[in-house]
Amino acid sequence: MTQVEKHLSLLGLRVEDKVTKAVGVVDSISFDLYGCVQAGLNPGMDKDNKQLECRWYDVSRLTVLDETPVMSQPNYEYGQVARGEHGPADKAPRHQC
Repeated sequence: MTQVEKHLSLLGLRVEDKVTKAVGVVDSISFDLYGCVQAGLNPGMDKDNKQLECRWYDVSRLTVLDETPVMSQPNYEYGQVARGEHGPADKAPRHQC
C-alpha cells in the first residue's frame, strides 16, 4: 500500500485527535504542495441535531478508534464515477460536498 492509499484508507473511519481529543469521522483528505496531509474530521451533530463544525487535523495526530468505515469508499479511479453506478463520468449527477 502506498502512502497515498494509506491516507485515503482513513476515509470513513472514526478517529480521535491525540492533541485535542476531538472525535469524529474522516470525511476528507487533503494533500498540499508543501507535503502536509490533513484529514477533515466530521464530529457529527449536537444535542439539538445541529451539524457541528468540521475541522482539519494532520493525519499524524490521529488515532483510529474503529477499523470499520461508516460507509463504503467511492471509486477514485481517474475518469470513473463514484462506486461506478451511473455510467459515463460526464453523464453522472453532480454530488454536493
